Amino acid sequence: MGEPHLNGAYYGPSIPPPSKPSKRYHRPGRDGGGCCCNPFSCCCGCLMNCLCTCICQIVFTILIIVGIIVLVFWLVFRPNTVKFHVNEASLTEFNIRNNTLHYNLALNLTIRNPNKRIGIYYDRIEARAFYQGHRFQTVELQKFYQGKKNTSNVSAEFKGSQLVPLGANEMLKYNEDLSAGRYDIDIKLYLRIRLKFWFVKSTRVKPKIDCDLNIPLSSNGTAPGAYEPTRCDFDWR
Repeated sequence: MGEPHLNGAYYGPSIPPPSKPSKRYHRPGRDGGGCCCNPFSCCCGCLMNCLCTCICQIVFTILIIVGIIVLVFWLVFRPNTVKFHVNEASLTEFNIRNNTLHYNLALNLTIRNPNKRIGIYYDRIEARAFYQGHRFQTVELQKFYQGKKNTSNVSAEFKGSQLVPLGANEMLKYNEDLSAGRYDIDIKLYLRIRLKFWFVKSTRVKPKIDCDLNIPLSSNGTAPGAYEPTRCDFDWR
């Protein structure tokens, strides 16, 4: 005899017990809940996430502000290139004996700062003299400060002897210069300068100045033609 139904009612089949939920590791911030998400955020956990986000945003903001300040300074000051000229050159000795160059060269240079709002600190001026690519002397010139819209005069003297091993083609060029009484001499200036905007000084920059000179040799006070003032090339490097 089967089991009697309670109160004569039928309740259907028995309900199976609920299954236990599967254990799954929930990584914080993976589903975007309970954590601050940002394109700049780093996967550092919730606290580190917010900290990294704040640091990235601060750095990004500082870079924008610095860029705007630099742009404003550039538009206000607009620095113009400094102009270098070798106005005078005196060459009283220039001959090669036994691969040794004997020379005596004196130069007067003018440096023109055309800027209205920028002063220049010349912290170092190194002058190098070359003949056909061979350097025969280096001298240090006096450092100084140049004010706005100012022209400064600088002197350089190269005197002595130096071993200069010229090749066959270079000796041909030297003999041509010797016959003409004029020599192609290159003067290169290596600078370390700082710019001054009001009370603000820039970091050091290292421009290079190239002066390609054609100088007559003076013998007993006479020379085959006069020296022509030469403008030098300015290279910010």
